[in-house]
Amino acid sequence: MEYQDFINAVATRARVSTDQAATVTRATLQALADRISAGQAEDLAYQLPDGLDDCLRKPLRQDQVKASLGFEDFVQRVADRPDVDRALADAGVGAVLTTLREAVTRDEFENAVAQLPKEFRQAIEPVGAGGGRRLGS
Repeated sequence: MEYQDFINAVATRARVSTDQAATVTRATLQALADRISAGQAEDLAYQLPDGLDDCLRKPLRQDQVKASLGFEDFVQRVADRPDVDRALADAGVGAVLTTLREAVTRDEFENAVAQLPKEFRQAIEPVGAGGGRRLGS
């Protein structure tokens, strides 16, 4: 999946502009990198297009969040980032996670989601639900 395809898919799902979609995508991927192992983040980054892969690569992961934090705390962390308000985070996080599922292999996505509380799955559109199409394998 190309960078612009990813951003367009997020914009469509979240019903926001492509500029807002790019902002919330970067913020969500950065917050995700704080929540999953460095190795898993690198595995996902390897499959993402240039411009998004760097969001998951962090040279120092000292600010890693405890895995016990739930989905609402995750959304708030996204909303706390520059240029993202709570409304954009609410609209965008699920759209980014759903698009991420389409952009990477099923195994890598499942491995990443397995490191998150089960409530994260509720924010991800079911496969085949009108927001987009499966592009990964």
